[in-house]
Order: sequence, then structure tokens, then C-alpha cells
Amino acid sequence: MKKILLIGGGGTLGTYTAKELLRLGHKVDIICLEDKASDNENLAFYKGEASLEYLEDFLKNKSYDGIVNFIHYPNVEEYPPIHSLLISHTNHLVVLSSYRVYADEQHPVTETAPMLLDVSTDKDFIKTEKYAISKAKLEKYLHKECEGQNWTIVRPVISFSKLRFDLVTYFGHDLLTKIKNGETIPLPMNAKNLAAGLDWAGNSGKLIANLLFKEECFGEAYTVSSAQNLTWGEVAEIYTELMGAKFEWVTLEQYLKATNNYNYYALLYDRLFDRQIDNSKILKATGLTKNDFLSVKEGLKIELDKIEQEVNKL
Repeated sequence: MKKILLIGGGGTLGTYTAKELLRLGHKVDIICLEDKASDNENLAFYKGEASLEYLEDFLKNKSYDGIVNFIHYPNVEEYPPIHSLLISHTNHLVVLSSYRVYADEQHPVTETAPMLLDVSTDKDFIKTEKYAISKAKLEKYLHKECEGQNWTIVRPVISFSKLRFDLVTYFGHDLLTKIKNGETIPLPMNAKNLAAGLDWAGNSGKLIANLLFKEECFGEAYTVSSAQNLTWGEVAEIYTELMGAKFEWVTLEQYLKATNNYNYYALLYDRLFDRQIDNSKILKATGLTKNDFLSVKEGLKIELDKIEQEVNKL
């Protein structure tokens, strides 16, 4: 039994990473903002904002076999002191990046694909985007300033669970609300036949958990995906089959107007990219195969059933 700390682990990815670690026989502590209780003796929750001060106090006289940090740092300058603290309290630190760091220049996408930060000529995007660009800057810090240390970068695709459901730039429960209200939901025709960077969180969490404790993974980056490579059109068809969703494929201009340009950079520099993934590197590292994953459709049904069960309990 090893002991693992998940920082910011109360959400979509953390929940399933913890589930897989527990299945593997490990002990898991989770720091999160939510009020959570555990009925498993090997799982403990600690409510708190994972600031440097909080983590310094929490980690006093503690060490972990593995730490997975799910926190996003929009201002990368905040990260170095946190990294120094975490790396000194664990044998293996896993740092969350994102598949959104990749440009649209290599198909299928592998870990050596060019980064948007390096190739984009959109100065406003580089200057103002606080997710894909911040993640890339964090990765560059690790490679430049922390070479030789026991860290691993993970780049998950969009991972859905009962907490969030994604279709192009719809996310959270917004999509489900529209479907339940019987609305006809506009989707951009430009994205229909593009591979969606989307997976069930159960698959993503399993991959992240199985990267831990492997020295050959130190200093490496891994795209986290079961690589089913469904198109956005195929994902929409699954929502139609499972929920009776009604969609209308419209022009990009009509879609932007209907969504008030919401999440514009994510649309332009991710959802309208072909996100076909080659996951051979992470499969080799974890020893997992395609038979270890559920389909996107199976995962979606599981999460929708969970919501229905919770509603029925009310």
C-alpha cells in the first residue's frame, strides 16, 4: 500500500483517479474545496484552498509516495514555490497540464506535436488566454528549471463526469438543461467531422493513476486519452440516442451569435482543431490496453444514470 495525495482532487478527474488508486490497494488523501465525507478507511478528505501557506502547514511532518496536483495556475509565477514544496515531500509528483497546449499541426497528435505557445501568431491569444498558454508555460518551467527531478506532466483531454458534460463549448450542466427543456441546440458545422478531444473521466483517471511510481516516467509528458477519437458529430449522436437531444448544425457565425462568443479561444484554438490522439506512449508506460477502457457512450450512460439516481433520492 502506497500513500497518495490528490491536490484539488474533489472534481471530475480527481474523483476517478482516487477510485483507481483505491482499487489498486493504495491509501488516498484529497485536498478539495468541497465538503466531502468518506466511508472508506483508505480515503480521507481535507477541505481547504491549496495555497502555498495551506500546503506548507498541511505537509509539515508528512511525506507521500505520490502527489497529483490538479490545480490550475493562470499566473505561472505562483507555481515555483509550490513545486519546490511538493517535490520535497514526495517520491513522484504528477502535474496537470492539458492537451490544449497542442497546435493543429500534427495528426494524429503525439506528445512531440508543436505547442500553440511556440507556433501561434495570434498575439492577443498568447497574451490573454489563461488556460492553454498558462499550461504550456508551466511545462516549460518544469523542463527548464526542474530537469532531473521526479515529476511527470499529464495532458488530459476534456474529461466528462456527472459534474460536467461537454459538447463543443457547452459544458457543466448547461447542455443537460437545454436537452431537458427540449431546446434545439446549435452546433458549429465546422466542428462536426473533427475528432473531439473528449473522454470519460473514468478512463482518464485510470490512466493518471497507473502512471504513478514509475521512474521511467520522470521528466516525461503524457497525453491522457483512451483515443477513441470520436468526432463531435458522433458525440452529438450519442446524446441524441441516450437523451433524445435535438441539434442543429449551423454556420460558425450563427454559433458564435447563439453562444455570445462564449469560450471563444477554446473554440477557435481547440474545438475547431482535429484532436485525433495517438496514445501509444501512455499505454506503454501504464501497461493498459484499449480493453481496459469503457466507450464514451458507456461512460456517458453511467454519468447520466448517476444524476437520475441522485434526483430520485430527493
